[in-house]
Amino acid sequence: MKHKHQDPGARQRMVALLENLAPLEGYNLTVLPDVRFLRSNRPLSRTPVLYDPGVVIVCQGRKRGFLGETVYVYDAQHYLAVSVPVPFSMETEASEAKPLLAIYFRLDFKVAADLMLQLDERDARVPAEPRGMMSTPLDAKLSASVLRFLEAMSVPLEAELLGPALVREIYFHVLTGEQGGSMRAALTAQGQFARIARVIRKIHACYREPLDIGQLALEANMSVPSFHSHFKAVTRTSPMQYLKSTRLHQARLLMVRNEVTAAHACVQVGYESASQFSREFKRLFGRSPVEEAERMRKSFAVPPPAPGTVFVASH
Repeated sequence: MKHKHQDPGARQRMVALLENLAPLEGYNLTVLPDVRFLRSNRPLSRTPVLYDPGVVIVCQGRKRGFLGETVYVYDAQHYLAVSVPVPFSMETEASEAKPLLAIYFRLDFKVAADLMLQLDERDARVPAEPRGMMSTPLDAKLSASVLRFLEAMSVPLEAELLGPALVREIYFHVLTGEQGGSMRAALTAQGQFARIARVIRKIHACYREPLDIGQLALEANMSVPSFHSHFKAVTRTSPMQYLKSTRLHQARLLMVRNEVTAAHACVQVGYESASQFSREFKRLFGRSPVEEAERMRKSFAVPPPAPGTVFVASH
């Protein structure tokens, strides 16, 4: 059964609340460690990003994600759900008069796992193909939950005491929504997808170390050709490209958030050659490490990093 679309009045109320909750351009932290409010007063041309697993709900403005041949639109009518970290490129539609306003929920695996267990116990499983990233229509039920959440987050006492339960409610609607089956299949991670997800976790935990495709294929318990093929099916990129992209995103994060030099960041993320680091960084981001770090600092108010965070300031 299809859910009806959200009420335009509710959307206007969400925008008004989020304008107050996200007064600064860039990320605005909240009392909940895994929730941030984002404001962007200017358009952002296509730029490489790497998202942590989570959900992005846009209340005003529009983002487009490009992964392989697929375009993911997330705007006031669609939200983005990410189940494994995927490097892709993204552009933003926003202006001073109509800023992009969004909520970012970094996935709390404990809350998601607890909900999925309860859903499975009630036999609410939907057979679906696991997917790393999906754009889904924002229906009336999820929209109503998001509005309640923003209202609670606008009152400090309610934000602290009711916020976690309202986040759980939002997770429930995402996991039981139109593409919830694919999200749950990915998070439960069975079959070949599970093996690739395990390797992706290994890359994020050990990207500073010298990793090669043989080691990674062994981790997945696959032959090198089979691993290469399955990895590309999940991430739309090769294992070594993924590793390189992860290192370069982490280097950018170190330079912007910890204000380390390009030379220091290069060593920290596992590069032995500074010239190779600079060359590959410029190929990915279109600017030298110093220029890109400067651009990021000017464009966004960047908060201190949350533990284990891989996403970049251009969500």
